[in-house]
Amino acid sequence: MNIRHLSPASFSSTGSKQPAASNRRSGVTSERVALLVLSVLLAAAVIALGVTLHENTQTKKNLQKFQEECEAKHLSEETCPRCEDGWEPHGGKCYFFSSVKLTWNESRTRCKSMGGDLVVINSREEQRFLQSRLMKKMCKPEDEFWIGLTDSEEEGEWLWVDDTRLNASLTFWCEGEPNNLKGKNPDGEDCVTMWAEDKAKHLKTWIDQSCKSSLKSICENPERKA
Repeated sequence: MNIRHLSPASFSSTGSKQPAASNRRSGVTSERVALLVLSVLLAAAVIALGVTLHENTQTKKNLQKFQEECEAKHLSEETCPRCEDGWEPHGGKCYFFSSVKLTWNESRTRCKSMGGDLVVINSREEQRFLQSRLMKKMCKPEDEFWIGLTDSEEEGEWLWVDDTRLNASLTFWCEGEPNNLKGKNPDGEDCVTMWAEDKAKHLKTWIDQSCKSSLKSICENPERKA
């Protein structure tokens, strides 16, 4: 019976195979992890690009729709407003929704510095548009925005900033408003804000407030033309 004698070198060679295989498996696992991470990053980049393209497409569609509305109404290019950055076009006017909280007078001054004034609401359609935009602009349910309506000259005589008298048949007061409360200011509430809510009945979203309250505002400029 022959017995093979293995040299120490043979034992050393055989024992080294296991670590080598382990190293190979470790290398393969690392490559898979790296590939997985790369795939996730690539997918995220593709999604972000898709979202950006979608937003750009929607913006182009909105602008095209507005231009088509102008043409449908047989308006010339001169009457279709071209709003500056940050202003939103609607119905031949441009609107700016300010998130800066200022008093009524300060808000009006800021609107004028941008070439406009606090908004004057002339129709139910305009009120509906503003309410729909505020629903997206409001950060908190209690957010209110100044509009260009006041009775600061004579109590109960409501005037717009363009000096036109408030049309009694075209008002959007909340229930119980105006109430001229004097809790915040002894002078009462002589300036008007509006807010937004899905369930607001008949677009009734106007509230009289102290003109000294610091609130957001809506500016309007009907004079920007293309």
